[in-house]
Amino acid sequence: MSEAGAAAGRQTNTTTPSAREGAGSDNAKTSFADRVLSQLRGNPLVALLVAGAATIAVIAVLMMWASSPDYRVLYNNLDEADGGRIITELDSRGVPYRFSDNGQAIMVPGNQVHSLRLNLAEQGLPRGGNVGLELMDDQAFGISQFAEQVNYQRGLEGELSRSIESLGPVESVRVHLSMAKPSVFIRDREPAKASIVLTLLPGRVLGDGQVSAIVHMVSSSVPELAPEDVSVVDQNGRLLSADTGGSNDLDGSQLAYLAEVERSYQQRIEHILIPILGEENVRAQVAAQVDFSRREETSERYGPNQPPNEAAVRSRQLSLSYDGENLLGTGIPGALSNTPPGTAPSPINQPDGEGDTDGEEPPEDALRNLQQDDVVNYEVDRSIEHIQHRLGRVERLTAAVVVNYRDTINEEGEPEQVPLSNEEVQQIERLVRQSMGFSEARGDAIDVVNTPFVDIREEAGDTPEWWQRRDTLELAGQLGRYLLVALAALLLYLLILRPLIKRYTASPVMATAAPGGGVQASVGDDEDESVENEEDTDETYQKPKRRRKTSLYEHNLNDLREMAQEDPRMVAMIVRSWMNANE
Repeated sequence: MSEAGAAAGRQTNTTTPSAREGAGSDNAKTSFADRVLSQLRGNPLVALLVAGAATIAVIAVLMMWASSPDYRVLYNNLDEADGGRIITELDSRGVPYRFSDNGQAIMVPGNQVHSLRLNLAEQGLPRGGNVGLELMDDQAFGISQFAEQVNYQRGLEGELSRSIESLGPVESVRVHLSMAKPSVFIRDREPAKASIVLTLLPGRVLGDGQVSAIVHMVSSSVPELAPEDVSVVDQNGRLLSADTGGSNDLDGSQLAYLAEVERSYQQRIEHILIPILGEENVRAQVAAQVDFSRREETSERYGPNQPPNEAAVRSRQLSLSYDGENLLGTGIPGALSNTPPGTAPSPINQPDGEGDTDGEEPPEDALRNLQQDDVVNYEVDRSIEHIQHRLGRVERLTAAVVVNYRDTINEEGEPEQVPLSNEEVQQIERLVRQSMGFSEARGDAIDVVNTPFVDIREEAGDTPEWWQRRDTLELAGQLGRYLLVALAALLLYLLILRPLIKRYTASPVMATAAPGGGVQASVGDDEDESVENEEDTDETYQKPKRRRKTSLYEHNLNDLREMAQEDPRMVAMIVRSWMNANE
C-alpha cells in the first residue's frame, strides 16, 4: 500500500469519531454494537480473516465428510442387555459406532464388521434373549418344586431356541412347551405338546426336510412328545408342519427327488457329449416317471409231487385186521387155556409129521380174512415270497438331445455350419443310451436331433465390465467425495477469498495533475507503469504512447468507479483525507 493509502487509512481512523460527531443527532443514537460493527467494517483485514476462517471451516467439514468411513450394521434387533455389553466392548476397543432404526441396530465401519463379529462371538456376544439351562445354576436354596419345574421348562425352551437358530435360514425363533402331566389314570394323562414360531431371513424358505428335522429334534428332546404334536409356524402365519402323509398329492420332498433324478440323468448325458461337441453345442432334457406308491406283495407257491424215495415222510399210519370161524381161547388165564383148540401148545408135543405142512393147504380152521392198511403222508413243496417295492422307483425315462451344427471353414475361407453325418448322429445316440442306462423293457425313449442353434447369448450373463464391478463403483464414489470437496474449495476461493484479497490488498487510487492540464491516475506500485509527460523526439512512437495513456486512464477510471459503487464510504474517507491534507 502506498504512502497516500496509509495516510488515508490513518486519517480514516483519526477522523472517524469526528465524522460520527458531525453526523448530528442520528449518529448519537447509534448503539455500541453499531459502533463496533462500523469499526470492523472500517478495518479491511477483519472481513478477510472472517472469510478465510469460514472457508477453512467449510473445507475441513467437507474433508471430514469425505474421509468418514462407510458404516454398516453390526447387529440388529438386540435386547438392551446384549446392546449394553456390545457397546462396552466397542468402547474398550476404541471402535466408533452409531445407532440406527431407533436404536435397534448398531453400525460400525464397514471394513471392521466381520472381524468384530468374530471377536465378539469369541466372547459369547450377543447372548440373545433366550435363557438356557444356565438358569438352573443360580437357584435359591429352598425353592419350591413348582418354581424349579418352571425354570427347567424355560431353560429347555431356550436351549431348543438356540439350536434352531443355528440353522441358516432362521433369524430368530420362539419355542413354547406344554409339558406332559402324568396320572395314575390313563384317561387323565396329558401328553406333551410344542409350538415353534420361526422368523426367517428375507428371501429364505425352509424345505419340508428341514421342517421335519426341526419337528423330530424337538420331539426327541422333550419327554413324551410325539412328532405329530409339534406345530411349526413362520412369521407370516403359515403352518409349516402340516401332515401330508394321508394325502395323495406329491409333497415337496418327492418333487425335489423327481427334479434330482432328472437333473442327474441330464448331467450324465451332457458330461459325455460336451468333450466331443463343446459346451455350447449340446442341450439335453430328461423326463422321468417315478412311482411313489407304497406296495407290498406276498406269494405262496406249491411244487409238484416228487417220487416216494425222494420225498420227506410227514406221517405214516399202519392198520392190520383179521377174521376167522373159530372162537378165541376162553377159560382160566394161562398158557394152556389160551391155546386155540386143535393147536398143539408146542411143536415138540405134536405127533410126528403133523407140524410139517409144506406143500399142503392150510387146515380149514385157519384164518380166512386178513386186512392190512398202510397210510403214508409226504411233505408238500411250498415257497412263500414277500416283496416290498422300493419307494421312488423309476418306471420310465425319456430323453431329448439337441446337437448343434459343426463350425467349419469353406473353400472361400468363410466360417459356416454344416450338419453332422448320420454315422455321427447314431454314435451320439449310442453314447446317450449307455450314459442313461437305456432299458427297452422299461419303455425308455431317446430322440437325438441335429439342428443349428440360434445365438441368443446375452452380455448380462458374461463377466461384467470393469466399470460395472462393485469395487470400481465404490472407488468412484470415494473419489467423487474428494472431487466434490476440491470443487467446493475452488468455488469458495474464486467467489469469496479472491475478490476479498484483491479488494483489500489493492493500493488506493490517487489522482494527480499531469503536465499540460491532464489528469494522471496511479494505483500503488503501478506508478512505474504510469505514463510520464515527457516529450519523445521520435514522432513514430508518439501515437502508440498516447493510446497507452488513454487506455490506462480509462482502466483506472473504471476501477475507481467500481470501487465507488462497492464501497462509497472508503472513497468518501479518501476524498476527505485529501481535503484535510490540502488545508
